[in-house]
Amino acid sequence: MPRIDNDIKLDFKDVLLRPKRSTLKSRSEVELLRSFTFRNSKQSYHGIPIVAANMDTVGTFEMARALSKFSLFTAIHKHYTLEQWKEFAVDNPDCLQNIAASAGTGPSDLERLTAILELLPDIRYICLDVANGYSEHFVELVKAVRKRFPDHTIMAGNVVTGEMVEELILAGADIIKVGIGPGSVCTTRIKTGVGYPQLSAVIECADAAHGLKGHIMSDGGCTCPGDVAKAFGAGADFVMLGGMFSGHSQCGGATIEKDGKKYKLFYGMSSETAMKKHAGGVADYRASEGKSVEVEFKGDVESTIRDILGGVRSTCTYVGAAKLKELSRRTTFIRVTQQLNTLFN
Repeated sequence: MPRIDNDIKLDFKDVLLRPKRSTLKSRSEVELLRSFTFRNSKQSYHGIPIVAANMDTVGTFEMARALSKFSLFTAIHKHYTLEQWKEFAVDNPDCLQNIAASAGTGPSDLERLTAILELLPDIRYICLDVANGYSEHFVELVKAVRKRFPDHTIMAGNVVTGEMVEELILAGADIIKVGIGPGSVCTTRIKTGVGYPQLSAVIECADAAHGLKGHIMSDGGCTCPGDVAKAFGAGADFVMLGGMFSGHSQCGGATIEKDGKKYKLFYGMSSETAMKKHAGGVADYRASEGKSVEVEFKGDVESTIRDILGGVRSTCTYVGAAKLKELSRRTTFIRVTQQLNTLFN
């Protein structure tokens, strides 16, 4: 029999952070750098844990170059050739500490991933990415990759519930990607009726992961710097962004001109656009679970990075967190029916 969970689940739009007394004089005093040691790889991380998504329009080498200057991280998409990887590594050796090589569950994915990591031993992060992290096949893949690369840090997902976070950590993953359906170009919730409000997913999954000394990455649902701050406040160790990093000079995808304005094409990796580009089309047994949009061209991503980091620093000053590490401990969410004044929206 079907059952209904009557506990209220919330999204970023359903809450605001309550301000608290603070001794901070300026947002410049806030430390955003985090240091982690991962449960399974035993590897150490030091940086600002904001991550460009491994979408072929966002997780590009150009994006990695830009984000690395600010100590941010990029999950590189899985469609670059070995030769392109080699060229990037030669030209940008300093970026290799701040990137992950990505793979799905396709038969050639593990072969390609292995070739990249054998060619470039300085890359220490792996992003195993599927739409449905609940399949037994995916758990077995995580186990196989952990066995093959015992010292690499593995990001794996996506899931939205604590028990699956625990299973993937015990299978060998270090950072669990949390989010089903919240992305700006994801249509999973419309096509399948499956999903989980992102704020509640992050709170519950962080609780499960931290109990095992694992980590989580909130993936999807952020529309503005305030949402990034809410994800960290909810307990996310990392926050992955797709739509917020779209439309920039460093993005892949076609540039389109309309009525004297420039746009960049941005699409979900389960969209018809992506599947035509990389798989020859949508297989007849499935539906597209992503859409394509034209994002107005935003120029260099540097201004967006500064806007996000400035917003999160400001959040920390409002709640009295001198370090990003302290933000979740200083967070009290209040439920709201209106997020902001929309007079000029």
